[in-house]
Amino acid sequence: MLVKIEKFFTKEQVAEAIAMLEAAEWVDGAVTAGHQAVKAKRNLQLPEDSEIGKQLGEFILARLGQSQEVLAAALPNKIYPPMFNCYQGGGEFNYHVDNTIRRVAGTPVKIRTDVSMTLFFSEPEDYDGGELVIQDTYGEQRVKFAAGDMVLYPSTSLHKVTPVTRGRRLASFFWLQSLVRSDEQRRILYDLDKSIQALTIDTPDHPELVRLAGVYHNLLRQWSET
Repeated sequence: MLVKIEKFFTKEQVAEAIAMLEAAEWVDGAVTAGHQAVKAKRNLQLPEDSEIGKQLGEFILARLGQSQEVLAAALPNKIYPPMFNCYQGGGEFNYHVDNTIRRVAGTPVKIRTDVSMTLFFSEPEDYDGGELVIQDTYGEQRVKFAAGDMVLYPSTSLHKVTPVTRGRRLASFFWLQSLVRSDEQRRILYDLDKSIQALTIDTPDHPELVRLAGVYHNLLRQWSET
């Protein structure tokens, strides 16, 4: 399931983030790539111990905690600290699947990557290429959203970032371990949740809303992991 979260950051917040990232020191993105991914990856990243990265990451995590759309779509359990990358000068990341388990640097915490997320900081017209191409059950999805928008998609998906041939593509990327491991089950819960929300707005006194809410919570109780 691919979900677009529009205006996750305001344009003012995007501008602040870009100013912070422009003041940071970047390293070769290959330092965090796995054995296979390192062969396909050409970009820059902030080091995981970057103070600027940590500050901006904490702000992203705070926004995630306030987003009802993220809660509905991803059902977060654990979230990997946000990371940041830059593609320019032909930089790309060819087809790959994200590592299944990631250890949070400097801690014993391990996170199973169920949902991958990319938060865009650069406007689409400011760079050529740089599309996030995701292969899923509905075919190939090509993602190049406005600055401040975010995309959520299954970490099991084969995906790539096409070469950036003009300009610069700045983004944050990270993963979460969901309360519900199965993407198919998350999709069912998301669709049901969105339907309940729509009915609540249109017919708030409909007698079946309580029953539908009960179905949602009982499915979540059956499928969730703690």
